[in-house]
Amino acid sequence: MRFVLFLALSLAAHAALIRDIEYSHPAGESLKLDASIPDGPGPFPAAILVHGGGWVAGDKQTYIIYIFDPLSKANFAWFSINYRLAPKYKFPAAMEDTEAAIKFVKTNAKKYKVDTSRIALIGESAGGHIVSWVGVQKDPASRVNAVVSFYGVHDVISRAVQMGKLEDVNPFFGVDQLTADTAPLLIKGSPVTFVQRGLPPFLMIHGRKDDGVPFEQSVQMCDKLKLLGNSCDLIALDAGHGMDTWEPHPELHFYKQKMIDWLKEKLNYR
Repeated sequence: MRFVLFLALSLAAHAALIRDIEYSHPAGESLKLDASIPDGPGPFPAAILVHGGGWVAGDKQTYIIYIFDPLSKANFAWFSINYRLAPKYKFPAAMEDTEAAIKFVKTNAKKYKVDTSRIALIGESAGGHIVSWVGVQKDPASRVNAVVSFYGVHDVISRAVQMGKLEDVNPFFGVDQLTADTAPLLIKGSPVTFVQRGLPPFLMIHGRKDDGVPFEQSVQMCDKLKLLGNSCDLIALDAGHGMDTWEPHPELHFYKQKMIDWLKEKLNYR
């Protein structure tokens, strides 16, 4: 049913949907992505999409699906990826997989009609954490031109202190309490740690009523980025956690067009 919906949306947007492309094979795991490629000669701007699910669940056809259609209608190529999940695979496996997906898209840019100077990295929830972490690294091979983080964790320690728990990050980090011994790993796993000058533009999209990832996580990350001379914008919704919870409420759908407008501006694509 969901696949039929995706196919219908893709056809309506005049794009070809290609499923289950293997992009990496770490530790014996076949990692796959789905690609939607616009009709026409291209090259097209591209978005690499990273789903949420608390680092332990979800796949390329869950959670983040609500932005597939807006990207297709805006004539973006998009690539929705699977990555290795916790608790079997802990930090930084998911980050390494996302970097591998970026490299795959760049290497195969001609095949998939991608403009390598216009690649955005977009993630939601756990995926928002992953894309922000990858986006603040400075490896040229996995560098992107814009980052969109939906309600991602940006400072693991401050979130743990604010919410009074580490249980939900334990499968990914293998840490169940905050101590002098565990803090360095959580600091290393926090995107805010690596903010520096010269980063791509960031967009944060977050609900003010989020009880899973505090809204302040996006505010503080954005402030840190701007303090060091980077571009960061924040779209706030009067909502809780998860675009799947936003979808039944048409009054919240404005974020989709705002995201597309922001991407077109930052990627200089009209």
